[in-house]
Amino acid sequence: MPRETHYLQMADELRARIKAGEWAVGDKLPSRARLAAEYGVGHNVAQRAMERLIIEGLLEGRAGSGTYVRRPRERLRMVRSRHREQRGGSPFRADMREQGKAGSWESHSTARVPAPESIAERLAIAAGDLCVHTRYEFLADGQPVHLSDSWEPMAITAGTPVVLPEMGPYAGAGVVERMRSIGVDIDVAVEVPRPGRATQEQANLLGISVGDLIMLIERTYYDTQGRPVETADITVADVRWEIAYEIGMHRD
Repeated sequence: MPRETHYLQMADELRARIKAGEWAVGDKLPSRARLAAEYGVGHNVAQRAMERLIIEGLLEGRAGSGTYVRRPRERLRMVRSRHREQRGGSPFRADMREQGKAGSWESHSTARVPAPESIAERLAIAAGDLCVHTRYEFLADGQPVHLSDSWEPMAITAGTPVVLPEMGPYAGAGVVERMRSIGVDIDVAVEVPRPGRATQEQANLLGISVGDLIMLIERTYYDTQGRPVETADITVADVRWEIAYEIGMHRD
């Protein structure tokens, strides 16, 4: 068995014991040394196994005291749907409203930012072409939900009332409605989700721990001509939110 799998196997077995009720919420687990001896593994393996369960939210470490079973975190569902985008208004606010929460966000836009090579490739423009870069922090009842780094080519929006996403007559309306107001009809949104671990900056902004599981979503909007008109990197705290995709079914 590869050495990397020892701590995963131990984590799986500890997880099963917790879910079976061997230790209740608030109970203290045996020490790492005792668990290492029980499973016949080294202290480092036991530590990594328990750290994994801490990241997942099943355990919590208390300085100078030990490791305890924690109360399960509330995990809500975030629905990703093209239909929400087409209803008008903010799809994020609509999603949070269905959760019984008030959706809001903070943002900061910078114009005339040269597109990095990776962003330029996603937008089908040349590296260095000017874009508007907007950083978002999305909140529900004032608590962080997800982050977004958005890029829009200035060749599309320059000289229009919507060049800055959160200013002007369509502030807060969402990308689809803003683009429609200047004659750009968005037809398709492509999202590529990937798992990851929170960096220090992401953890600080999302109110989670460094190394916590996150979902990274690379989203790009395309107009009816197949031209990319906006791309964003969305970061969601996996311990609090699960991602669900709503797929419309059309009859021929």
